[in-house]
Amino acid sequence: QVQLVESAGGLVQAGGSLRLSCTASGRTFSSYNMGWFRQAPGKERDFVAAITWSGGRPYYADSVKGRFTISRGNAKNTVYLQMNSLKPEDTAVYYCAASTNYRPFRGDYWGQGTQVTVSS
Repeated sequence: QVQLVESAGGLVQAGGSLRLSCTASGRTFSSYNMGWFRQAPGKERDFVAAITWSGGRPYYADSVKGRFTISRGNAKNTVYLQMNSLKPEDTAVYYCAASTNYRPFRGDYWGQGTQVTVSS
């Protein structure tokens, strides 16, 4: 069993930056691949980024490529999403997920979600 807790999101102006973190607990966390999804109002939950259990081979949705960076902490129980050059269309609830799958990444365990709002 894996429990995931995201940090608070926030309100940021377009062009700004924000970093989300997700801390996991559970004995087998280190063997899970990690990722982020987001869900805007009235839309489906979409994949954003994923990284392997070892912290390598990150990949991203085209909509965030070059602007967002996913990474894992040294202890491997924390995953980060650094978001730069934010746009109003990045506004969504962001969810951290853990999975034994990688490509495609599908969440087996989910965080509670955190709101990110980008103002124009």
